[in-house]
Amino acid sequence: MTDDQDSTTPAADLDHDQAQLAFSIIESLLEHTRVISDLIAMMAQVLDEETTKALTRTPNWAAYLESRRKMERTRQDVEKFAEILKHMSED
Repeated sequence: MTDDQDSTTPAADLDHDQAQLAFSIIESLLEHTRVISDLIAMMAQVLDEETTKALTRTPNWAAYLESRRKMERTRQDVEKFAEILKHMSED
């Protein structure tokens, strides 16, 4: 993207149907991630304190938390993408 384009201006070659499909795929992946996070939280509630402490000290847990942070940023990007699609359909 060049400096003279703002983030709400779609690229001239962006096909609306392809953009809709991309949005649908991304939205489904984000929803799946939310469901998985909820499941992990529920499973963590049934673990004893010692097991929970051991789990949260692993590199896997750190990677999981970082992934959740990235997904939250991705969710914001998807919302921006949805705005672009909205503007495209209005044109």
